[in-house]
Amino acid sequence: MMKIAWAVQVNNAGVGGVAVDQEGLRALNIDPKMWLSGKAAHLVESVIIQTYDEAVKCLNTNYYGLKWATEALLPLLKKSTSGARIINTSSLRSELQRMPNEKLRESLRDADSWDEARIEAMLSEFLEDMKNGRLEAAGWPMMLPAYSMSKMVVNLYTRILARRHPEMRINCVHPGFVKTEINWNTGVLPPEEGARGAVMLALAPGDGPTGCYFDQTKMGEAW
Repeated sequence: MMKIAWAVQVNNAGVGGVAVDQEGLRALNIDPKMWLSGKAAHLVESVIIQTYDEAVKCLNTNYYGLKWATEALLPLLKKSTSGARIINTSSLRSELQRMPNEKLRESLRDADSWDEARIEAMLSEFLEDMKNGRLEAAGWPMMLPAYSMSKMVVNLYTRILARRHPEMRINCVHPGFVKTEINWNTGVLPPEEGARGAVMLALAPGDGPTGCYFDQTKMGEAW
């Protein structure tokens, strides 16, 4: 049987889940602190358009694609003799303090009670509310809603995987506000700095943390 001394999977694919007038967005010249706080939501309403089709694409890429890729690679990762590492890229938008629906927020805090079926039922409800124009009334996040939800469930899925595979170190990490195409180059950190958290977790010792959320290189509180 083939054995692998060291196996690392980093899931970093992502899309924003909205259609954007990039020239109009650049003209607004929004302070990065406004982006990070979520206070830019009303400022960008005229240049960032939320559509059902973009939301479906976002969830399919950011959550379902990550899940399918991980499931496909698990047989190889299990062959690691030192315990594999899985690092899922998350976001500040995933933190539950940004979830307006108090009942759902408290339910999500009990992360260990969730499984994939429950996650996917919630995502179906989210998409139904988006289709019917009920996002705000139902208490879903309004700043990049599909992206925010996709990253919240990536955090949950990370916890599920960590429970299911205790021999591995499986964590999620917010890389910081990195200047890349996913945020239309509005970020402030270079990609090299944004990679620090993922590299740290990839090189973590066998008795290191698992099932955790990191804000760059420091353990954070997503739940």
